[in-house]
Amino acid sequence: PLSFSAAELVRAAPGPLRPYLRLMRLHQPTGTWLLYLPCTWSIGLAAEPGCLPDWHMLSLFGIGAVLMRGAGCTINDMWDRDYDKKVARTASRPLAAGDISTFQSFVFLGGQLSLALCVLLCLNYYSIILGAASVSLVITYPLMKRVTYWPQLILGLTFNWGALLGWSAVKGSCEWSVCLPMYLAGVMWTLVYDTIYAHQDKRDDIVIGVKSTALQFKEDTKQWLSGFSLAMLLSLCMAGMNCNQTFPYYSAVAAVGAHLAHQIYTLDIDKPEDCWKKFASNRTVGVLLFIGIVLGNL
Repeated sequence: PLSFSAAELVRAAPGPLRPYLRLMRLHQPTGTWLLYLPCTWSIGLAAEPGCLPDWHMLSLFGIGAVLMRGAGCTINDMWDRDYDKKVARTASRPLAAGDISTFQSFVFLGGQLSLALCVLLCLNYYSIILGAASVSLVITYPLMKRVTYWPQLILGLTFNWGALLGWSAVKGSCEWSVCLPMYLAGVMWTLVYDTIYAHQDKRDDIVIGVKSTALQFKEDTKQWLSGFSLAMLLSLCMAGMNCNQTFPYYSAVAAVGAHLAHQIYTLDIDKPEDCWKKFASNRTVGVLLFIGIVLGNL
């Protein structure tokens, strides 16, 4: 039967191309959505009252999200190729499995970053500088698991840069009373979903000596996730109040809260398959909020 899933498209790609598509995780699009959705929130909030979000900007940021998530995964695998060989879930990644050489991945990374730069140059000067400032986070994030139990916080700072960039791309600069609470909400959200994700690998992480919030929080994980979720919801309310959002927006925030509460309440941190399911469901969280922003603006 015909299938248009990302995984099927990668499997149907020509053999020599397939390892590169897997290197940029094109077969696992959840991460791309989680990078893209904070951009859509910001673009949506920046739209004029009564107007839909700028579809040109949504398209540009969609392309940018695919490229930058792919570049981030390439950098991550270049740093972690020796670790990945020791973990069953990651041993089949192209670099760890030897399907691609380090030099080939470096050239591929250059191509992804060059295309991402072309997308960035389509924006205004303020946004070009702001976007370029995130590159240091993209490069250094994969190293953080070696030095701190809070690499998920650094990922949050990296993955939610679009919450600043989307607004500036539309408006020409950031309205910090709106952008900072939205950015903080995104960071808290990342701490929720990536801590859940990290619980998949906690046994392997202990063996190979890398750190995560899953290992830091242990059995207190649900209390921490509840605190992060509350901080996210309060930040979303602050952002909404500072740009005069309306009832549909706050309804969406309430729906996001209910979704997160269900995730946390039903989460089994000792079952990797449940952790993956909960992690992947966060795309719904981001889409709910985007719909609320669009309807609230209209």
